[in-house]
Amino acid sequence: MKITDLSGKYHAKYLSEKEVPQILELCKGNPQYYEHCPPLVSEETITKDMLALPPRKTKADKHYFGFFDGETLVAIVDLIERFPNENTAFIGFFMMNKDYQGRGIGSAVITDISFSLAQEFEYIRLGYVETNMQAKNFWMKNGFKNTGLKSKEELYTVIILEKVL
Repeated sequence: MKITDLSGKYHAKYLSEKEVPQILELCKGNPQYYEHCPPLVSEETITKDMLALPPRKTKADKHYFGFFDGETLVAIVDLIERFPNENTAFIGFFMMNKDYQGRGIGSAVITDISFSLAQEFEYIRLGYVETNMQAKNFWMKNGFKNTGLKSKEELYTVIILEKVL
């Protein structure tokens, strides 16, 4: 997967520890997300998420990247290739800059990602916290369907969605 091909409008690049302060600012603009999916965001939780991998996956499978409008971080995506199977890409995290929300930009970014991933994968899968109706509505609007799978976590339940590419 070539990150630079993911969007025609925004510059996509891998994020590193040097962007953690910028990532933190974007995430702090979305407190509603953390009401459903604790803990509250911090530099420590971001750094941990940047390195987190599901079972049997390696660093080569993980892509933690951002979309930029000039110097402004517009969106963050954490994507795992070939998870939970060879035909599927998994979005572990997606968050938009609050100043870019409500204008169709998030949906456009997901459309661009979907188009790019369709060259190599058959499905995109992700999860949202069951109580987060804003997340559910966003993903359903973007063509994701309920798989019927749930993951019970310590503090919340995750509903698994999938989109055919």
